[in-house]
Amino acid sequence: MHRTNPYAWRRFGEFVEWTHRGQVPEPQGEQQASDPRVDLAVEAHELAGGGDIPGVDVETWSEEGITVTRMHVQDEQAARRVGKEPGRYSTLEVPGLRKRDPDLQERVSARMAEELARFIELPDTESALVVGLGNWNVTADSLGPLVVEKLFVTRHLFHHIPDLMGDGYRSVSAVAPGVLGITGIETMEIVRGIVEHVKPKLVVAVDALASRSTKRVNTTIQIADTGVHPGSGVGNRRKGLTRETLGVPVIAIGVPTVVEATTIIHDALDYLLQRLSREVSDQLRPVLNTFDVAEKQKWITDILDPLGDNLVVTPKEIDAFVDDAAHIVATGLNVAFHPAISLEDAALFTH
Repeated sequence: MHRTNPYAWRRFGEFVEWTHRGQVPEPQGEQQASDPRVDLAVEAHELAGGGDIPGVDVETWSEEGITVTRMHVQDEQAARRVGKEPGRYSTLEVPGLRKRDPDLQERVSARMAEELARFIELPDTESALVVGLGNWNVTADSLGPLVVEKLFVTRHLFHHIPDLMGDGYRSVSAVAPGVLGITGIETMEIVRGIVEHVKPKLVVAVDALASRSTKRVNTTIQIADTGVHPGSGVGNRRKGLTRETLGVPVIAIGVPTVVEATTIIHDALDYLLQRLSREVSDQLRPVLNTFDVAEKQKWITDILDPLGDNLVVTPKEIDAFVDDAAHIVATGLNVAFHPAISLEDAALFTH
């Protein structure tokens, strides 16, 4: 297995769009709901306090090991409250994915296809373009390119053998444009050029995300109709892949594959202080409660200071997890795009 040094990611982060989202400046004070580092809508909702937030509709239910959360951010005012762009978000949380159960993976693909169908508001005759974002040389960032490899692409078939493409199939093309550090070209510029020439009616962008919780790494899939905004993690917000920049609807699909070291250390400190608070005497308990967010952040900074900056952490089994995630996402896309393809048929294209 090829493992990439997280410190090298930091040094390369100036040029690689994905590391712009993973590499962040030192936090100042407590995380706010509007912090652009939060990729997952469910985490943004939690940071905003959870519960009922004006202008934000949330629906959650569980079925056969899959927790589905649908969130609708209705307007700009609600977006400022929760820290996510106005639009619709569907999140699948599946802790069992770490067990690599093929039956569960199939159920997740089926559930994802059903959720995705709610976002694809196009007749079957309209075409779609899938963009696999990320750096194929970095395992944790290779989700997008891997999904592109596993897709059933049909645009060329409609051009050359249209008689064989009956009802239930859509014209689908796909591209993995690489990252700025490899191509020297902004991803949005590449994709916009393709859209202007190929003229799809829908763009689906697949990308690796960062989570603020270790439990969601490699176990969560998010679908959103808000597009993708590379570079927002460090405030270096470039033009994203959105309806405004591309001229067509953009659906974003993401799977968190990394978590920041600051998050892990912060959670460990919180757990330790809570545990000590329950076990120490009443006289010492107030002392433990005096450690505020800023002080804990200073501890974390002191620990990571020898490395020069924050680390981005991923599990050692990331190659297997990313391949599984790509299989699940590609299968869901194949079924959602082509009603004539069953789950069993879709699996033939992804292995």
